[in-house]
Amino acid sequence: MNISPGDVSMRRFYEAMVAVITPRPIAWVSTVDAAGTCNLAPYSFFNGVGVNPPTLMFCPANRADGGPKDTLANIRAVGEFVVNIVTEPFADAMKKSADETGPDEDEFVLTGTDKYPSTRVKPPRVRYAAAAIECELLTAMQLGVGPGGANLVVGRIVSIYLNDSILDAEGNPVPEKVNTIGRMGGPTYTKTNERFS
Repeated sequence: MNISPGDVSMRRFYEAMVAVITPRPIAWVSTVDAAGTCNLAPYSFFNGVGVNPPTLMFCPANRADGGPKDTLANIRAVGEFVVNIVTEPFADAMKKSADETGPDEDEFVLTGTDKYPSTRVKPPRVRYAAAAIECELLTAMQLGVGPGGANLVVGRIVSIYLNDSILDAEGNPVPEKVNTIGRMGGPTYTKTNERFS
């Protein structure tokens, strides 16, 4: 079976994409608006881009009304964001932070997630995250319009916080200690604590 974007609904094509592009890492993005209100939301179209310059990308889709999500609006206004790495202890809070709320709502508060000041950017990081990547906006491109319209955000990495619990004796992060979770198709997730070479 072959399907093409023009032959099926956008929802059907999305379901096919997320069923086979797996597992997807989750960017739990923290931002602030111009008034200082914090936002925290997960995005599973996310990955690193390169190291020269050190960059990462994630793709926030538009809201159901066709407007930008608070994350994207905040990044455009302030030019900074933090990608918090999601591990098993944060699964429930991460899922709850995906709920659409008003721009004046602080998802850190709504999910009971502690915040902590970042080193180089205004948005705070998740306090007990295994790692948090501080970024300055490099570019934000609108790829689609209307409800579900895709946007591409590329950030220049300016600092990475590494929790001591994931480091070896030399201060290097150990993947087996990070135990991130990944997004699968539909409302399901996967653990990454089983590995092979």
